[in-house]
Amino acid sequence: MTELKPGAPLAVGYEAIPAGGAGPGVLVLHAWWGLNDFFRGFCDRLAEAGFVVVAPDLWGGVVATTQAQAQSLIDQRDDAAMFQAVSDALAYLEAHPAVRGAGLGAVGFSMGAAWAIHLASVRPQLRAVTLFYGIGEADFATTKAAFLGHFADDDPWEPLEGVQQQQAAMRAAGRAASFHFYPDTGHWFFEADRPDAYNPAAATLAWERTIAFLREQLG
Repeated sequence: MTELKPGAPLAVGYEAIPAGGAGPGVLVLHAWWGLNDFFRGFCDRLAEAGFVVVAPDLWGGVVATTQAQAQSLIDQRDDAAMFQAVSDALAYLEAHPAVRGAGLGAVGFSMGAAWAIHLASVRPQLRAVTLFYGIGEADFATTKAAFLGHFADDDPWEPLEGVQQQQAAMRAAGRAASFHFYPDTGHWFFEADRPDAYNPAAATLAWERTIAFLREQLG
């Protein structure tokens, strides 16, 4: 587990390497809260499962703890700078000496899921994209990725109709897209540091499905 500081190839971020020293590469894109301890811990869990993980810090070290703080960060965002950050992180991951395999994966949470979708549409080296309660706009005909989605059954942030339309668009473009809907959950149900939303049973199932998907797609 390594903090990436200014001056490193990736200016600010986090990486985690499996105990075996090598594995398929996975990019992790955090939710609007920032690269907090939960998302660092998620990177560590992926590394324990055998993946080389890189997570860019899209807020440059700032972490929100309330929705109001997170909304303020969203309102002040620089989309061009954020796209550069995720692109640089993907390039850093692709060139990482510990990465094995021909394709890369990405896991995005909410805001990060939208960036993962966009990145997959312009970076064909992404072959497996997992979405947690987030969708986005893209030309799915240009992506080479398979998609796995985890969504709440009651989520005003991502209404069911829009999620279903996204899955249909992916499939219409010839992409494999498996979306799962979790009963009695809301947005952020996977995040253990959100006690008002966290659902342990749903989170466990989503984790198991994610690992199986990444191993199937990336080896």
